[in-house]
Amino acid sequence: MATTAVALLGSAAAPALAQTTIRLVSKDLLTTNPDDVKEIEAIEAGLKAQGTDVDIQIVDMPGSGYADALGVMLLSGDIPDIIYFQGGDQKMAEQGILEDLNPWIENSEHIKDALWPHNVDRLAHYPYLLYIYPPRAPQPVMRSDWLEELGMEPPTTVEEYEALFQAIHDADLDGDGTTGNTLGLTGYGTTAELDSVFNQAFGVTGTWMKNADGQWVNSRVTDAERAKIEFYARLADKGLYDKEFVTNTWDVKEDKFYSGKAGVIFGSSPEVIDIYTGKMRQAHPDEDISLTLLPAPQGPGGQGLAAVDVSKEARGFAISSLSENKETAFKVLDFMASTEGQNIDRMGFEGAQYTKDADGKVTFTDQISTWYARFFNAANWQPPTPLLGDTAQQALDNLKSDFTPDNAFVWPADYAADVDATEQVYRAWVAKFITGEASLDQWDQFVAEYNAAGGERMAEYARSVLE
Repeated sequence: MATTAVALLGSAAAPALAQTTIRLVSKDLLTTNPDDVKEIEAIEAGLKAQGTDVDIQIVDMPGSGYADALGVMLLSGDIPDIIYFQGGDQKMAEQGILEDLNPWIENSEHIKDALWPHNVDRLAHYPYLLYIYPPRAPQPVMRSDWLEELGMEPPTTVEEYEALFQAIHDADLDGDGTTGNTLGLTGYGTTAELDSVFNQAFGVTGTWMKNADGQWVNSRVTDAERAKIEFYARLADKGLYDKEFVTNTWDVKEDKFYSGKAGVIFGSSPEVIDIYTGKMRQAHPDEDISLTLLPAPQGPGGQGLAAVDVSKEARGFAISSLSENKETAFKVLDFMASTEGQNIDRMGFEGAQYTKDADGKVTFTDQISTWYARFFNAANWQPPTPLLGDTAQQALDNLKSDFTPDNAFVWPADYAADVDATEQVYRAWVAKFITGEASLDQWDQFVAEYNAAGGERMAEYARSVLE
């Protein structure tokens, strides 16, 4: 009885876990999305089982114009504990409101083993953002049945790509009874997706290249870049590339693919390619549709995926240096890199995205094709059964085998205006070249405007860094 009494007394005296509130803002993570809420609740339960009682509060933010809306919120003094950036982070880092993550990662239980090689390089150069994913290198896909109907093999050269786009355009693959109304490929915003597979083909080997005089210049003003843009412009002029790419949003781009208005689309990651497959099947439930991955083409300059910038993460999660709960905030991120966290983030939920039999064998359902990770894609995580479809797995294998680091670097703060101005000049001229508003005969005019906007000053600084 005495032993029992002591045991009961000890149990009663044990303090309850103190709950910590963490505010989290992330693009497309919303309180109005039931799957988002369900995942956050699962994360809270997983952490509580490990001794960390946390209430993770989602801060709703519009997906369209996310970076601008986030910047306004942060500058107003409303700074969540965990912040997902998709641009605008460097200004915040310079103001000292972002935590240096390297000491935390060094002592982490899971994150340090989950990093991809380029993550390590980027954190060494810029320790404020964490984005545990394979390199973002968009790769093109098309409907396998359309490729078969055309009687063509996946293109392996620039010339074969153009021939494929022309064949898609000239055929009536969508079955509407009209030829010539299907684009070879579509895109949105910029030509960055196309650059992913066409840069190396045209000899655009990195951000900085040496000119005929042996001096470092930005690749955007080189003859190799001009040849590439001339190729894009020719495709658009022939009705093969979507001239509306500048005004397209990502969902408009996707709709043109699903509806048969465009034959080729770029998937930004292997997971996105699987999502495209799932959505295409949903759009055409009576057809058995699969997608074929098209390879990076051989061209006059070479072959391969574009060089990957390792100067810093372009997007990712940060922790506020002003947070009163930095330790708990990092525990949330570290949990998401663990096997348990990855199982939630990558696989979804039993009974929805997957099922288990009596022996514990996992079988994914059709719903897994539209599920996506909200946090990480850990390099060391192994799913209990293959998670990616064959096409998506092939895309991931390409990322592993064809990784080339770029020679870009982080600019000092006083070059920010030059970087923004030259980017605007470049994108505006590329759009004009492709839509036909400007002729490639005006290339020298573009180069002069680019250099005047800060390109020459940037090149001078680059030479001091690279030489």
